Amino acid sequence: MTVRKAVILAAGHGTRFLPATKAVPKEMLPLVDQPVIQYVVEEAVAAGLHYITIVTAGTKRSVEDHFDRNFDLEQVLESSGREAELREVRRLAHLAEITFVRQKERRGIAHAVLTARHVVGDDPFALFFPDDIIVSDVPAIRQLIDVYEKHEGSVIAVQRLPREEVVHYGVITPEPVEDRVYRVRGIVEKPSVEEAPSDLTTVGRYVLTADIWPLLEQTQPGASGEMQLTDTLAMLLQAGHPLFACEFQGERFDTGRPLGLLEASVALALRREDTGPALKRYLRSLSLS
Repeated sequence: MTVRKAVILAAGHGTRFLPATKAVPKEMLPLVDQPVIQYVVEEAVAAGLHYITIVTAGTKRSVEDHFDRNFDLEQVLESSGREAELREVRRLAHLAEITFVRQKERRGIAHAVLTARHVVGDDPFALFFPDDIIVSDVPAIRQLIDVYEKHEGSVIAVQRLPREEVVHYGVITPEPVEDRVYRVRGIVEKPSVEEAPSDLTTVGRYVLTADIWPLLEQTQPGASGEMQLTDTLAMLLQAGHPLFACEFQGERFDTGRPLGLLEASVALALRREDTGPALKRYLRSLSLS
């Protein structure tokens, strides 16, 4: 079955960015001149996913507004002859068919995914964590969809990290299938360095089949009181459903951390013709001072 739907999780508090996120959702923090979540929506659309559900919370109305029409702004831009900006703000309202659902209680990632069930139905779907921005020639989620279509099972994105860093991520027990593709034999959340089964860590891109829904409902809160998706994926394996991992090709930025957001902003700005040359000169001036 073709993957045409996407779910983007955008309901978190963003406490690492306080006080900036007291009134502004972390997904709306800018990378140069685009909010973080726009990069993720654009990745989904580039991969052919035109039906997108964004899971938000009560304080995230600006996320909805960003992908809606703003007639007052459009009138100002049109009257002042700013055609490029006008085309861009209008384009955002027509990127995809976007539906918003709210997670009324923040009970963890697995619970957030479950709130989208009535929209997604029994179709396979792509799942995005917008903290992870991935720059690649082929959209990262498209790479996962290709694995799903070939091997007919749920797929998670993975990245190799130094052993001392795996303690912050989910880590898989891999069985090689082909280049950059593994069958997942086990998965554990934030293991110690000694207990980590590999250096392949989970990244916020997934392709999931309808087999996940009953298991999400059965997922119990962990020690933190939250329902963790890693626990659901472990249940998926225990139930005998196939689960694969794709070691995607691309550059990942963790914009869920202030330093990661800054690194992504600088890297993306350096690649743009309108900002790159001036920023390079400025950075060189800092190194010389």
